[in-house]
Amino acid sequence: MRVGIAIQDTGAFFHEIRTELAAHHQISSFTRRTVNTPFFYDRLNQRLYQRDLRNFLSTNDVVFFEWASELLADATQLPKTCGIVTRAHRYEIYHWADKVNWERVDKIILVSQAKQKEFAARFPGQAHKIVVIPEAVSLERFKFKQRPYQGNLGTMARLQPRKRIYELILAFYELIQENDGFHLHIGGSKRANFPEYFDILHDLVRRLKIEYQVTFYGDVKEPQDWYDQIDVFISNSYSEGLQVSPMEAIASGCYCLSHFWDGADELLPVENLYYTDRELIQKILNFHTLCQEEKQRKQADLLALVREKFDVDRTKVQIRQLVEEVGSRPGT
Repeated sequence: MRVGIAIQDTGAFFHEIRTELAAHHQISSFTRRTVNTPFFYDRLNQRLYQRDLRNFLSTNDVVFFEWASELLADATQLPKTCGIVTRAHRYEIYHWADKVNWERVDKIILVSQAKQKEFAARFPGQAHKIVVIPEAVSLERFKFKQRPYQGNLGTMARLQPRKRIYELILAFYELIQENDGFHLHIGGSKRANFPEYFDILHDLVRRLKIEYQVTFYGDVKEPQDWYDQIDVFISNSYSEGLQVSPMEAIASGCYCLSHFWDGADELLPVENLYYTDRELIQKILNFHTLCQEEKQRKQADLLALVREKFDVDRTKVQIRQLVEEVGSRPGT
């Protein structure tokens, strides 16, 4: 079967899925071409883009759109010539969903039950097409490693207000007033849409005079090595699809706590979730005071959960089988 892959945004979560599809089918990837011309630049490139996208759809049996964003919106305005499967993570539901002609999409993968309910409420006529397949991680790439507990707290995310790193720094400041045996490690790069946020975070740390207890890493190229120094990973976002970094952290041997964003209870047990900074601080202190054996037991319990629910070796097969189901239908 000929399977096309169209990725508008990052392909960071798609490597294992691509490999799985390539092992069973003939795959090709859509590339947006441009030509340099002194006249009619935008018009010519738009026509080239439309022609290439139309040809890409017509020469594949199924096209998989990783991210239900601009490429999918444009493709669903063209005549339907192939099966279409898409995976929506989070932001597309708010920024692109109204621009997609969902009647031309055969299957919609959402990453959590919470996002399924949200999407179905907005597009009830498409609810029968939804399949929930959670985000997942490679347990080969992120390997569990026991290490001595040292009070290292960590978070890794794109530095933007939704991730609430500013609030996490303030909570950390309160924490070390009670017990100064902690260090906060922050991984993540400056976002083009929020350039001031990066500077504000650094300025806050300076004004609180906690530079010696907070380390910024910028873009983390090798997250496997970065997680090895973290004891407790914290997700402080107010909204996620089903965040991958906590899964990676747990698979690497970290304990994990998360703000109770909608759907977080699909990722972690309720005892690992919090609403307020006070709850977060108390949960950190509770873990901090456990004996080493009890800390390791809690880490192992979370690892078992990730192995059961978020192993990419399982989810990549589910996605491939869904693509094959759409490709086998008459007329696609």
